[in-house]
Amino acid sequence: MITFGIEEEVFVVEPEKPSLQSLYYLARLFWKNPSHYYKGSSSNFARGRDIRKGLMSGVEITTGIHDNTISLMDDFKERRKELSEVCEGLIVPMGHLITHNTPTNICAFQVHIGGTTNKKTYNNLAYFLPLLFLLTASSPLVEGKRYGHSYRLAKGYAIGTPEKEPTYRFQDIIFSKRLGTIEVKIFDPWWDLARIRIIVEALEKIIKIEEEMPFDIKEYKSLREEVAQKGYTENLKKLHERLSKHYPISSSYFKKTPADEVAELYEKEGLLATYSALDNAYRGGEFKPKKIKKIKKNIGKISAGIFGYYIPRLPYRAWKYWRDWH
Repeated sequence: MITFGIEEEVFVVEPEKPSLQSLYYLARLFWKNPSHYYKGSSSNFARGRDIRKGLMSGVEITTGIHDNTISLMDDFKERRKELSEVCEGLIVPMGHLITHNTPTNICAFQVHIGGTTNKKTYNNLAYFLPLLFLLTASSPLVEGKRYGHSYRLAKGYAIGTPEKEPTYRFQDIIFSKRLGTIEVKIFDPWWDLARIRIIVEALEKIIKIEEEMPFDIKEYKSLREEVAQKGYTENLKKLHERLSKHYPISSSYFKKTPADEVAELYEKEGLLATYSALDNAYRGGEFKPKKIKKIKKNIGKISAGIFGYYIPRLPYRAWKYWRDWH
């Protein structure tokens, strides 16, 4: 039986960048449903030189395991709703923050596929990933300047061309040692559930393809670079035509990417308007700026987050890290 699960990372900014107050929101989420969110949530942090821009990175929510994409998406919508209810800051679903240049301070959208760990399925999925990535490519800016369609894909930490042994974690698609799944790690996060539904349905269709796709690592690497900077090129169109034989997707989803929408709004209305529009879309489905509430840093809330969320989960984090690498 094929199963599916989703992990989504998003920034919570107050109002321009994340803070350790994000741990307080995770604590509220955790104590609302400890049996799920002890394992089904996480906190991420910047590394190395990127800490100068701030220690806190994104927060993560995770669905349960499902044997169909319909119940998966219902679960995912509920997880988003619960996160929205506890967050006072702006929820920003994108791969990299607009004014930063921080390759370790990034967020991802990941899909786990269980019940199949054979090499043909892995290769068939990898073959179409450069195309499918465009559906949520959402990190077009570095220090406020246009990079392309995804700085995270091009420069980001913990992903990369799948040219090493498939269980090596820092690749676009891997065999997860801890979960026994194929983990698709390539995607940027994005607010639009319609695009995410297309992704999971497309992955489901690709799994069922009986023929083996001509996956070539050199071609993949080239397409990966193209899509990160140039978007929907002629080479990607050819891949789209091949996928359409198994799962038709309108070319409009690829011609104008989330990255284009972000860049256009930022150029027109600026940083806070763009972040507020992303928050508005994540919570209510409307990509439109809204009034921003002032949020003060509160040491009490930060302490509650550390002691009520981060520390209680340390044993699980340690086990998870060990299991992912051994």
